[in-house]
Parts: sequence; C-alpha cells; structure tokens
Amino acid sequence: MTSTTIAEPGSCCARAEPTCGDAGRRVFAGVCALLFGLCAAATVTLHGAMSSMAATPMPGGRTLSMAWTPMCGQTWAGAAASFIGMWALMMVAMMLPSIGPALWRYRVAAEGTGRAARLTLMAAVAYFLVWLALGAVVFVVGAALAALAMQWPELARAMPALAGVVVLVAGATQFTAWKSGLLAGCRHAFPAASRQDARAACRHGLRLGLHCIQCCAGATASLAAVGVMDLAAMAAATVAITAERLAPAGERTARAIGAAGIGAGAWLAVRGTGLL
Repeated sequence: MTSTTIAEPGSCCARAEPTCGDAGRRVFAGVCALLFGLCAAATVTLHGAMSSMAATPMPGGRTLSMAWTPMCGQTWAGAAASFIGMWALMMVAMMLPSIGPALWRYRVAAEGTGRAARLTLMAAVAYFLVWLALGAVVFVVGAALAALAMQWPELARAMPALAGVVVLVAGATQFTAWKSGLLAGCRHAFPAASRQDARAACRHGLRLGLHCIQCCAGATASLAAVGVMDLAAMAAATVAITAERLAPAGERTARAIGAAGIGAGAWLAVRGTGLL
C-alpha cells in the first residue's frame, strides 16, 4: 500500500491518505461493472415489459405511459412502489459510471481504518437513497400532471411542446456559473472530513447525492419530460452526465451538451406545436 496527497479545495495545505493497490482497484471496478450491467439489463427488461402494455389514450392522439398510473387492480401505493423500484435500477445504471471515481477516492481515504469496503458501501447506499427520495417526488409530480392532462385536453395537447421547453431550458442551464460550480465540485469530490466512521460515511454519501441531484437537474428534468422509460433518452443522459464529469475538458463538454440540449428542445417544442 502506497500513499498519495489530497488537497482541500481552496486550501494550500494537503494531507496524506493511504491508497489501495492495483488489485483493490480491479476488484472495485469489477464490482461496479457487474452492478452496472445487472441494473442496465433489468432496466431494459422492465422497459420491454411496460412497452407491451396498453397505454392510456390522450387528447391529441398521444398516449400516457403506464409509469404514471396504477395498472389494473393495482393501488396508488403499489404504483408508486413499482415506479420507485424501476427508478432505483435506472439511476444506479445511469449514475454509477460517473460516481464510481468519487466512491473510489472515498475508499482510498478510508483505507487506513481497516473498514474501507464497508464504509464505501455505506456511502454508496446513502448516495443512492437520495436519488430514491427524488424518485418519489418525480412520481408524485408526474402522476399529478398525468391526472391533470387526462382532465384538461388543452394541457394534454400542449404537453409535447412543454416537454421541448423543459429540454431547452435544461440545455441553457449548462452555460450558467451555477452549473460550472456544481460540476467542479463533482469532478473533484472527496471526503472533506478526516474522521472515518459509519456516520461520516453516510453523511458523505448523502452530501454527494444532494450535490449530484443539483448538478444533474437538467438531465433529470429532460429525461422526465421526454419519457422516464425512454431507453434512448436514458442512454443519452448517462453519456452526457458521465462525459461532463470525466472528460478532460469537462466544462467545454458541458457546454457542448447544453448546445445540443437547446437544439433538441427547440425542435421538440416546434414539433409539439404541430408546425413540423
């Protein structure tokens, strides 16, 4: 085991942290790859199952995804549980490629405790619990909008154009200082506290999760607007989130993603009005 130096942001001081060997890195990468593969496969399977179900017809010739309404004989609580379970699988597959390096840095910093693997697992669970909570909020908002759209034909007809506006605005936020600051934190995230125990691990995971939700707000909103179970949209969001965090020129990558989002949003908005 060797050591490396990790500096606090905004500080001229640095502190030495133990690092794991190549074997530990390979095991960590293998576990992450396996988890990613399992969750991605489960997401694709669920998408196929939902696609085979009859969607609810809406005014304007559109259909309503079954993700937002209870299936035959299902309660609202059951529908919410199904959505959150699906959301959890999807978010692990989407976020693991980009959060993996931050979790590895945490494991490196915790190596001296002799409980690095357990503490890293606790941090990861806390991180994804934040995303799980967001999934519950997304379901409530999505179900409410779906109910309103079924009652108000005008809203149902406007939904495609509104979805385009959401994507356009999300793309524009990629150029803001707010986004740049959040992205810088994502690219250089590491345990800020020297204390390494179960409580600190959970706190670190929660802090990472809250930070990620803010940084990925545009991608998450775009995904929900275009279709939360749209495989192409999920793949695009995963690539975009991973690229802006891990590419060497992260800020330029984020702006390129923003430009693409603005273009796609404008096209969706115009198409939604029926002009195309």
